[in-house]
Amino acid sequence: MDSVGYRIRIKELPEDMRPREKMLKNGPEALTIAELLAVLLRTGNKSMSAVDLATFLLVKSEGLMGLAEKEVGELCNINGIGPAKAAQLKAAVELGRRLACEVAAPKSIISGPADVFNLLKERMRYYDREYFKAVYLNTKHHVIAVEIISVGSLNSSLVHPRELFKNSIKRSAAALILAHNHPSGDPTPSVEDIEITRRLAEVGKIIGIQVLDHIIIGEKDFVSLKEQGII
Repeated sequence: MDSVGYRIRIKELPEDMRPREKMLKNGPEALTIAELLAVLLRTGNKSMSAVDLATFLLVKSEGLMGLAEKEVGELCNINGIGPAKAAQLKAAVELGRRLACEVAAPKSIISGPADVFNLLKERMRYYDREYFKAVYLNTKHHVIAVEIISVGSLNSSLVHPRELFKNSIKRSAAALILAHNHPSGDPTPSVEDIEITRRLAEVGKIIGIQVLDHIIIGEKDFVSLKEQGII
């Protein structure tokens, strides 16, 4: 076949030269920036492979930072980049930005229920449904992570000890604090809130991960079930 005008497709390359296979075998650190972008893009256009298109994007954007700053509309103006690929690129940039913020941010130290309220209030007090979250702590009560355990009115079927403590063990948490919001704005605990708190605290004692408190967040204030003598 005449080689003029013929481009080599990624699937025609030896397996150890294909970006995705190379990453799976050697890890993402073994890939160039263009190859990492090619994994996101998956395909090129009529005249360029995914790696060629990724390289073209980097050159046209004057580097990775310039590419990260491009809006979706600007990306879509590039031949071979449609809305789906533009969305993938912007999602990857946003994930990187959030990870950088998370790594750079000092870890919160929880010394009492007010610290938990201050940590979560802006995210939780305006929810229109009940969100049940777990705040995982290390031995020094630094926050390891905050995870959503369930969404909806609290009941035994939604908040199962298995899911809560499976995540605790996975995160190597030494202790945890439960938290949920009351969309009504009134943080007064219900009978169900108290029953679930006691149940989860008992399971925590058995497996060696202490449930330190359960904070119920209202519109302007909160209730600590530990301060109420329930835990």
